[in-house]
Amino acid sequence: MPARPLTTSISTASRGASLPCPKTHSMHSFRPMIDPLSSWLVLKLAREFYGKAPEALDAAEREHVASIVLKQAEIERRILASIEAASVMLSQTAIDHALAEIRARYESEDEYRADLARAGLSPTSLRSAIERDLIVEAVLERVAARAPAVSDTDVEIFYLENRIKFVKPETRKLRHILVTINETLRGSTRGQAAAKIAAIRTRLVKEPARFADQALKHSECPTALNGGALGTLPRGKLYSELDAVAFALPEGGLSEVVESPLGLHLLFCERIDPPRVVSLAEAREKVRAHLEEKRRHAAQKAWIIALPSG
Repeated sequence: MPARPLTTSISTASRGASLPCPKTHSMHSFRPMIDPLSSWLVLKLAREFYGKAPEALDAAEREHVASIVLKQAEIERRILASIEAASVMLSQTAIDHALAEIRARYESEDEYRADLARAGLSPTSLRSAIERDLIVEAVLERVAARAPAVSDTDVEIFYLENRIKFVKPETRKLRHILVTINETLRGSTRGQAAAKIAAIRTRLVKEPARFADQALKHSECPTALNGGALGTLPRGKLYSELDAVAFALPEGGLSEVVESPLGLHLLFCERIDPPRVVSLAEAREKVRAHLEEKRRHAAQKAWIIALPSG
């Protein structure tokens, strides 16, 4: 089946809900214990958690997926039995579109049907499963829409109570040149690599502005194609040997030769951005979106927990 299966919001909403979970079963295959609709859940969750087809899971992975499928299938059953679900009007066009997205991931109809068969599904049962997914998704969207609105005051309180989260550390815009060491490769012995990078550094001491050009010509790192650009980084993103040197350089500074597990490097600091506190004006919309998502999820979770079990 597809590497990116269609998913629904039930995945996150239901996993946080504390509902009774049926006993799981030790098994070598999912098929004896589940119906075709649950086969779709197995397929989705195997991909989501492990990036594998169900048949590729090991015993522990199968057990984990099976336990979640049993719980999620029961929650979906309760959602679909709700008053909210009864009022959902789902168009056949929406189902057709979702199925078309899945089918488009296959090169041939035979490949598509073979993958369905391996998952214990047919085109008909897949359509039913997709229809159920879309109804559940629509119901949960309606429930989430009932969440209290986030006010400006809510945003400001969160910002003031979580100031530490809005501190941006010092970052540096860096470039590097790498020359690797390989004692078995002609021209790349330690001595030859050291001589090569020393010559590059001599040229750069005279003309630091040529760093990107020298990286493009001589660096053995893929970043050479972009002039050796490493990007704008905080501390801790590079090898420790490089990190210490990079964050000791002045703006516009060129390092001495530095060795890391990759080889010999030259570092160049283009810009230093000092640490700062992100202002409320900058953070406001991200904070609002964060709080809205939390409230939506909380509303879904509370509603699911309150669903009748009968």
